Amino acid sequence: MPYQFEDLKKTCQAEWRDYIEHSFVKQLGDASLAPEAFQHYLKQDYLFLIQFARAYALAAYKSPTLTDLRQANAGLQAILATELDLHVSFCKEWGISEEELANLPEARATLAYTRYVLDTGNRGDLLDLHVALSPCMVGYGEIANWLNSRASTVRGDNNPYDAWIAMYESEEFQGAMQAEIRWLDQRLADVSNTRFQQLTRIFSDATRLEIDFWEMGLNQSD
Repeated sequence: MPYQFEDLKKTCQAEWRDYIEHSFVKQLGDASLAPEAFQHYLKQDYLFLIQFARAYALAAYKSPTLTDLRQANAGLQAILATELDLHVSFCKEWGISEEELANLPEARATLAYTRYVLDTGNRGDLLDLHVALSPCMVGYGEIANWLNSRASTVRGDNNPYDAWIAMYESEEFQGAMQAEIRWLDQRLADVSNTRFQQLTRIFSDATRLEIDFWEMGLNQSD
């Protein structure tokens, strides 16, 4: 039976749930998250996105076909043309200037995840890299959908974090998420059992590092 992206999630269901339903995410949806925690997250996520743009550039370099190259470019554009522009706007609204962002030190959780992805991509192949990236690209879209499925999620002007949810529920981001899943499904369908086990380790590691990133934001740790 061919493997799919859903099979990766099934191999680490507890970690994936802890990531998607993390306390940071719940509090963001409930409008109860401390503003200082969100500000700390915003600053570090700016640095995070820059490193992930580099990772998609690496994916483009490693792409053997035009289809692969277009998919890598789509991921890069989702970050450069959508997330980073909106992110800078968010930061301005929260009193964080571009100059401050440019001079920020990276928190340990930011370093750990982004460098793990880049290292995985450098030493592995294109599929290794996409699997390492997928908890971010797919996970944030799923988080927005999960928040919208909860009766306790506050939307609109009563939630200062509503714009964050809106970005990841947007048609543009959801489309990029689905394109990434389709790309992964096509590549995973051809892998052996042994190869799939290798990929599950990458996916699990990346998911756990995403959890650490939420913890970093929640605890405002460096």
